[in-house]
Amino acid sequence: MRRDILQALNVERAARRAAILVTDVADGTQRLVREGEIAADSLAEPLARHLAAGRSGLIAVEGRQTFLTVQVPPVRLVVIGAVHISQALAPMAEALDLAVTVIDPRTAFASPERFPGIDLVAQWPDAAFSDTVPPLDAYCALAALTHDPKIDDPALAAALEAGCFYVGALGSRKTHAARVVRLTEAGFSPERIGRIRAPIGLPISAATPAEIAVAILAEIVAVRRQGPPS
Repeated sequence: MRRDILQALNVERAARRAAILVTDVADGTQRLVREGEIAADSLAEPLARHLAAGRSGLIAVEGRQTFLTVQVPPVRLVVIGAVHISQALAPMAEALDLAVTVIDPRTAFASPERFPGIDLVAQWPDAAFSDTVPPLDAYCALAALTHDPKIDDPALAAALEAGCFYVGALGSRKTHAARVVRLTEAGFSPERIGRIRAPIGLPISAATPAEIAVAILAEIVAVRRQGPPS
């Protein structure tokens, strides 16, 4: 690999941006396609497909074998609320290789005994995002689960501002309608607010905390595999 390509790849990796190394198998020539360049590339369709799958692979381009090496930032899941659903959700998400952080200022809930081995942040979300938790980005999913606007709303606002690929919130349609009013008053457009998945999770008639956790995680996977974050 040429030094300049390696340096560019490392820049994208450090910035948590996806990139694809395109290699002509026959002659070894290489070029780097950054995430933001995919739509305008001559190989846009296979590049987007491989990026969505997060998998490298061999493709045929005009009779030539071309290998796509996909570099995708590790997906992070930020859970707002150390509640019963979160207790089920966190280990499931880790089993899918998601980096999980649970944020809840209520120390009685955010305890190591309830979340063994999980990254716990016992702060208000706005403080956590300023001081402790790495910045949210397009490769982050955020699930707001407390039912408490004082805790959930700042986190949802931060996720919408950061362009997280998945933003979900627990609550009924009535609860979400009130949330929409609050976020509108905070200056968010209907388009941005419309990105919130509420009620959270796929509609599988989930009832128990574990079932709701399955519905949330399935929805996160489904959204992630639809294509590159935008």
